[in-house]
Amino acid sequence: MNILDKIAAFKRKEVEENKSLYPVKLLERTVYFETKPVSLSTYLLDKDKSGIIAEFKRKSPSKGNINLYAPVGATTLAYMQAGASALSVLTDKEFFGGKNTDLTEARNYNYCPVLRKDFIIDEYQVIEAKSIGADSILLIGAMLRKEQVSELARLAASLGMEVLFEIHDETEIDKLCPEITLAGINNRNLQTFEVDFENALRLAGKLPLDVTKIAESGISKPAQVAQLKQQGFKGFLIGEQFMRESLPGLACKKFIRQLNSVQHVA
Repeated sequence: MNILDKIAAFKRKEVEENKSLYPVKLLERTVYFETKPVSLSTYLLDKDKSGIIAEFKRKSPSKGNINLYAPVGATTLAYMQAGASALSVLTDKEFFGGKNTDLTEARNYNYCPVLRKDFIIDEYQVIEAKSIGADSILLIGAMLRKEQVSELARLAASLGMEVLFEIHDETEIDKLCPEITLAGINNRNLQTFEVDFENALRLAGKLPLDVTKIAESGISKPAQVAQLKQQGFKGFLIGEQFMRESLPGLACKKFIRQLNSVQHVA
């Protein structure tokens, strides 16, 4: 059993427990459930913005503890003030040290789009995402069948949320469905956790022309973002690069400032 299989098995148990503790009718009563989500696509396609999706992540299975004590509100606000186009918040507790209230706190501190980063395998989690303030959700191609992707994406769309569909290899592209307009290419193999920055460049041309391309993982230099932009990428999900610093927001600010300098020179 690889790490992705292990996570999926744990999620199935976690979801069933949460269904009994927090039934859907209860989730639908939150203030966020009636709030119109902020469009991630709109923010990423805004030419005046950086395209950076800054991630709040405390730890990971591959890196262990990254930044256990960074405050969610202050960090995500600093990300937005630094020029990030959107936020990504890990809500998985078992493997990444996150929690649902992290996303809610980020939502309360910011007006930009907030992506729920988790391992979504059940419709309950989509409704849960809406109830905690998420504007968009991540669906991972390696974890889901084509039919599941379609069902989950349709539910998200009915709730006004967008889907970032993540792929790692070419075989997962055919799982895309009409409801999905955001496609992320993960440079990290979720089975081995090895990172290959070239993966995004290799797969970019294989994605449909009508989806917004986002590069994920392994981005550590502004020059890499500039290179990806030349290949048509509009979004760049960066977490560890910022979170391993004592002041992630400041690290993000420096990165975007350097990116602007690189683009100006180019």
